[in-house]
Amino acid sequence: MNYEVVTMPEKKVVGVRARTKNSAPNMSEIIGGLWNHFYQDGIYSQIPSKVNDKGLGIYSDYETDFNGEYEIFVGCEVEQEPTTQIEDTSVKIIPASNYAKFVVRGNMHQAVANFWSELWEMNLDRSYLCDFEEYQNNSIEDAEVHIYISIK
Repeated sequence: MNYEVVTMPEKKVVGVRARTKNSAPNMSEIIGGLWNHFYQDGIYSQIPSKVNDKGLGIYSDYETDFNGEYEIFVGCEVEQEPTTQIEDTSVKIIPASNYAKFVVRGNMHQAVANFWSELWEMNLDRSYLCDFEEYQNNSIEDAEVHIYISIK
């Protein structure tokens, strides 16, 4: 898989979170449920000061590596924290760091799932600081997703 190394500035994100691990039998339901909760329950529409309308999936607070537990956070980037609390949300900081940037295209669910399976087989010098997906459009069948993997 091709990627470019980029240095990303810090990003502030508002959204919802959960903990899971890749081997958990309900991992897909946990992640899918967060996306549904974020959009279908109106959380996205309540967030002020959005930098853009792109959804972000963030993976951080790794217990070890991709085999251990981690936090999944679904949200959107904001200029500043909301001045009033939005129920069931929190603020997450994507740290400034070096990232391997991958561009994934195709069916949103299948292309992203395939990407992660291939990434786990790569010999990439990952830091496990924070990884995130930035969705470029809302198309399920013709998605473009930029995936950033924190590297040493």
